Amino acid sequence: MWYRLGVHLIVSNNVCLKVAKESADVIILDDNFSTIVTVAKWGRSVYINIQKFVQFQLTVNVVALIVNFSSACLIGSAPLTAVQLLWVNMIMDTLGALALATEPPNDELMKRTPVGRKGNFISNTMWRNIMGQALYQFLVIWYLQSRGKRLFWIDEGAADADLVLNTVIFNCFVFCQVFNEVNSREMERVNVFRGILDNNVFVMVLGSTVVFQFVIVQCLGSFANTTPLSLAQWVACVAIGFVGMPIAVAVKMVPVE
Repeated sequence: MWYRLGVHLIVSNNVCLKVAKESADVIILDDNFSTIVTVAKWGRSVYINIQKFVQFQLTVNVVALIVNFSSACLIGSAPLTAVQLLWVNMIMDTLGALALATEPPNDELMKRTPVGRKGNFISNTMWRNIMGQALYQFLVIWYLQSRGKRLFWIDEGAADADLVLNTVIFNCFVFCQVFNEVNSREMERVNVFRGILDNNVFVMVLGSTVVFQFVIVQCLGSFANTTPLSLAQWVACVAIGFVGMPIAVAVKMVPVE
């Protein structure tokens, strides 16, 4: 098997002993050895889907932790509030798990190199992708904190200037995660859109995330500590998040061992 576990395969028939069945890890009930291929394919699919989710989760965690911690130390205030971080955590854990863990298996999984029992779960490829996306998002948020008011046409003399800027930062951060979630569908391949419409759960999660983000920003100001943004500001936030996709393509070009 691909994970090099000692798996005992017992073909179920009339002469199978009960003790043999009880000692087996996998029992083929349909008397068809081609089932072994299906088992291996699904096993690899589950393993890789978990890797995709962990890659996505670590990227969000690294950026959120570094940004809030460094901002609190250097500026005295964090750009992301507790409610906003709670929403980001929901995107990262619940919705992210549903989206990435439900990717169906494909025949190309069988062409991958087997992973040994002692192999690292977080591979060098994953670290490369995590560091590339985390660096981009960190630089974007820090730039917005210093130059965001001018970039997003915010009147610095207005009473709510800081609130608008923090809303922009929160919105950009969320859309960075939305597009990074799409990037996480493939850890090595450039084409991350292939087969995306075959996974209805992924499409629904992605769409619901965008809808809820719009509601949080435009309608839940007092609860989420946000303020409504203009159409131009929304377009700019989405564009900043989208830039993470060509960044991901460039990062995937970097060879790893």
